[in-house]
Amino acid sequence: MRLSVCLGGHTYSFRDVREVMGKANEEKSGDQLCGVAAQTPQERVAARIVLSELTVKEVCEHPAVPYEQDEVTRLILDGLNQPIYREYQNMTIGELRERILSAAPEELTRMGRGLSSEVIAAVCKLMSNLDLIYAAARMRVKATCVTTIGEPGTLSARLQPNHPVDDVEGITASVLEGLSFGMGDAVIGLNPVDASTASVQAILTRFDELKRRYEIPTQICVLAHVTTQMEAVRNGAPCDLMFQSIAGSEKGNAAFGISAELIAEAKDLMAREGTSHGPNQLYFETGQGSELSSDAHNGWDQLTMESRCYGFARHYAPFLVNTVVGFIGPEYLYDSRQFIRAGLEDHFMGKLHGLPMGCDCCYTNHMRADQNDNENLAVLLASAGCNYFMGVPHADDVMLNYQSTGYHDVAAVRETLGLAPIAPFARWLERWGFWRDGRLGPNAGDASVFL
Repeated sequence: MRLSVCLGGHTYSFRDVREVMGKANEEKSGDQLCGVAAQTPQERVAARIVLSELTVKEVCEHPAVPYEQDEVTRLILDGLNQPIYREYQNMTIGELRERILSAAPEELTRMGRGLSSEVIAAVCKLMSNLDLIYAAARMRVKATCVTTIGEPGTLSARLQPNHPVDDVEGITASVLEGLSFGMGDAVIGLNPVDASTASVQAILTRFDELKRRYEIPTQICVLAHVTTQMEAVRNGAPCDLMFQSIAGSEKGNAAFGISAELIAEAKDLMAREGTSHGPNQLYFETGQGSELSSDAHNGWDQLTMESRCYGFARHYAPFLVNTVVGFIGPEYLYDSRQFIRAGLEDHFMGKLHGLPMGCDCCYTNHMRADQNDNENLAVLLASAGCNYFMGVPHADDVMLNYQSTGYHDVAAVRETLGLAPIAPFARWLERWGFWRDGRLGPNAGDASVFL
């Protein structure tokens, strides 16, 4: 394994695969913060040359956290399809990039089953933004909860009716308004302020009442901690989809209060007592930098650790996965260039893992970014075949205090790119006059029609 290269008369040497991976990454403030980033553009180029000449086998055999120490590593490596892995193991990462960009969609779907999360991260580092869009656009990943997401020609939306005090009537008004703009075919899913089981049950019950009263073809979820949701389900609360934030290492997951065993228990509970037929009944959120926040990155770069989140997620066959790309803030993604790049990276890596990827195109108000940058990312990701975005009133979440994609943003991207909600939801919107001829209909934004 060669870990050095001579460029312009200067020799660049790297200690190990970990250092190569960190210094080959696009510039990220999080990598700079933890001291793994390249110091100069020349060093970054050198690291990429070295990385491009490493084989799939060499990268796979150097996981971010040793197999014996980390259950995420074990899930990733034990879950690899070995015959597929052996087909690609002697290919260099540079050759793998060329193969991904020329392969048929069927090969991409099959290939990902034999690639470890570190390998997928490695090839991602060698790709341009357009490479990431082009490759991801040819990978369609479908999943079924109550309805099926990810069909070609669709762009779905999570209706996110967050409320500053979890008032059920206020939440209801927000749900009805969002539905009138065509939001909610991915899920009606709220982030609670009050994380008590009683509050979660009350909101789930109201969501279920609305879904039944208006015969809405979608799924419902309250994004509390998985243990709270499990308790609510055991108490008889209606729940189509169970949520949890996840990390790329066992230590990172422990900081979230979860383990592989707990997620397996949640999956089993939903199969037995969830109100959707599935088989995909889990919802995961990720985001570059969370492992650094909990000192759980083991000295690796944030892109590689993010890729490992997807390796963990695919073990459980979720219905939804999305990166909350700019939510943590400028400590990890400093400006619009960095968070746009991260969104494209995350979407590509998730798709190559075989996941039904969406994205919360978002940023915090102390980042060097604005709504124009966010809209740029949304258009790029929609072009890349992203399954779903967030639908937040006016793109401004009054509870989480961050900026995301609004109802009009999703509608405009759908119309501009000729995309639609998933078919049963589109038919439901048409019956209410909210959608017509591939765009918002005459009743769009008028929630009074429900009354």
